[in-house]
Order: sequence, then structure tokens, then C-alpha cells
Amino acid sequence: MAGRSSAEREALARQNAAIMAVFERAGFDHIAPDIIQPADIFLERSGEDIRARTFVFSDPDGNELCLRPDLTVPACRYHLSHGTPQAEARYCYLGTAFRFPDELLSPQEFNQAGIEWFGDSNPVEAEARVMKLTIAALEAAGLARLKVTMGDLGLFNALIGSMAMPERWRRRLRHQFWRPAAFRSLLERFARPATQKRTAISAHVDAIAGQDSEAAVAARLAALNLPHVTDRSTGEIAARLAEKLADRSEAPLDPAMVKEIESYLAIEGSVTDVATQLAKLPSSPALDGARRWFEARIEALEDQGLNPRRFHFSANFGRELEYYTGLVFQVEVEARNAPLVVAGGGRYNDLLQDLGAPTRIPAVGCAIHTERVKAVLA
Repeated sequence: MAGRSSAEREALARQNAAIMAVFERAGFDHIAPDIIQPADIFLERSGEDIRARTFVFSDPDGNELCLRPDLTVPACRYHLSHGTPQAEARYCYLGTAFRFPDELLSPQEFNQAGIEWFGDSNPVEAEARVMKLTIAALEAAGLARLKVTMGDLGLFNALIGSMAMPERWRRRLRHQFWRPAAFRSLLERFARPATQKRTAISAHVDAIAGQDSEAAVAARLAALNLPHVTDRSTGEIAARLAEKLADRSEAPLDPAMVKEIESYLAIEGSVTDVATQLAKLPSSPALDGARRWFEARIEALEDQGLNPRRFHFSANFGRELEYYTGLVFQVEVEARNAPLVVAGGGRYNDLLQDLGAPTRIPAVGCAIHTERVKAVLA
């Protein structure tokens, strides 16, 4: 907030108080997660954009730390250290996040308000409620004519989960989902017959053939006197080389499967209208379940007084954070003749377990970029 006049600071504080009042009246407990966080989870599970813009440093013992680039992970860590992990909990927060700037309205320090709902007993209802509260908070701040875009990683994961392909391919497709060009290149590569074209690491792949991959990598590093300068462990390097070795003999992806994936990613339109397009996808237990969840979400949004006909669904829409597992959404407004994202969120059912929870805990939340809201109103 450096460089603002006292009047500007007061106006932002009033706006933020209006946003937080919506969350607190809805029964979310106000928390203040730590600013300094372990860096590994952000570097491993956040998207490339956030990884590249995170302030990372080391403490005197050599532990890698960072200034929190967003508040979802800190809120998860707060819950694991202060609450009962498996118990239902609802938190709200307002605090500073830190990222290297990449545009005029993204300073390196910015306020983020948000909510996180852990252990929800009715996931569909919780998702609709979080979207309702996000919109209500933005309207309480003074915004109008909001554009809501939704996606559903649960549908995508169910689709590729029903297809006959190696699990490593599914994992790589999920990893690249947020990067359309990289995703397209990867899908095309899986659809081509394997080639023996030599690359810079082909000799390393050759060296582990028929061997214990980790022992072979360790021996090769020692034989070539190569320093270990990467953050990846020897085991991780070996696993990556083993995947490349397996890809050499893998049959290409069935063209019909490629067409199904492409057809799914082309689906877009009003949330209510795309249900008929989703019904044309092939049937499988997982995909049928994901479709039922999607349809139930529409009903839950209507129960919250929202009109899902005004929400846009895009099957290829994700967000820059890689920990989402189901619903993703963002809210935009027109600013300077161009849309500006002011809020976003979604479901992330794996993150708490990744951070140390003993079991998988359902979670859904949202975050509002309060400086952007103020800039639009100004």
C-alpha cells in the first residue's frame, strides 16, 4: 500500500471491510495466516506463473522460505496446525500477498481477501455457496455487471481416467492442462508412434535400460563426474528417465481418444446449455458421476439465488494454480475497455493431504484481488 494517500488508504480499508463483513456474517472465522511460508509447496504445486514470481530466500539453517504469493496454502497450513484436520472449518482472511509484478494492476504487494471451506459435508452446496459469497462480496464493494467463467477439472480428469493410456500420460496431461500450447503438443506426441530420434538425454535413457534406474543414475552421475545442481533428487531424475524409456515402446494413443479429448475441450457456452453437450460424451462410471455433479451444481446455484444461465462454461478453462481438482471459476469486470479478473477460486481436494493431513480432505474457496476492485471503482 506504499505510495497511496491517506484518503486512498481509507477508501481501500472501507471497501475491504465491506467484503469481509459478507464473509463474517456467513459464519467464516477471521484468521491471519503467517506471511513467511515454506517455499516447497508453492514451488511444487502452484502454477508456473506464481513459481516464477515468488519471493524465495533461505533462513540461517538453509531452509528455503518465501513470502506468501497467495493465501490459500497459508490458510491450509493454519488449519492443520490450529484446528482438527478432519473437522469441518470455514475461514476468511484479509492480508498481503507478495509476487514480482507483471502488469500495472499487479504490484509486488497486494491485498487478498478470501474464504476457505474445509471438510464440507455437502460438496455441491459448498461450491455454490462459495460462488454466491464471492459475488455478494464484490457487489458489497460496489461492483456490478460481473462476468463469471467456470470450468470443471473433475470432468476432464474423469474423461481421461476412463481412457486406456498409461497413468504417467494422464499425469502429464493434467499437469499441462493450464498451458494450451504445451497440452496440444503433448497430446499430439502421445498420438504419434514412438521414434528413436536421438536427443541430448538419449544416452542417459539408454544407460538405465534393464537396470535399477536409481542405481544406474547414481552410477552415471559418478562416472561422468556430474555435479548434482538440480532441485530434483536422484530418485526423481531416475523416475523421469524411466518414463522416457517406457515411452519408447508404448503404443500411440488411439485417434478416437484424441478426438474425444478435443471434442470435450471444445465445449463452451452457458452453464445450463452445455449440459446437453456433456451428455454426448462417452459413458463411464467416473464420467457419469462427474456429469451428475455438474448438473447438481446447477441446481445448487439456483438454490442460492444465482442464475447459472448467465455464467459461461469453458471446458478448457483452468486457473494458474495447479492444485485444483474440480470446479474452477473466475469473476471479471470491464476495465479500460478490457476484462479484468478480480476474483477466482475452486475446489482443491488434494492440497491438505499434500501438506500433511492424514487423509484426503475436501476443500473449496475463493480469493479477491482487492486492489483491482478498487482500481475498477476508481
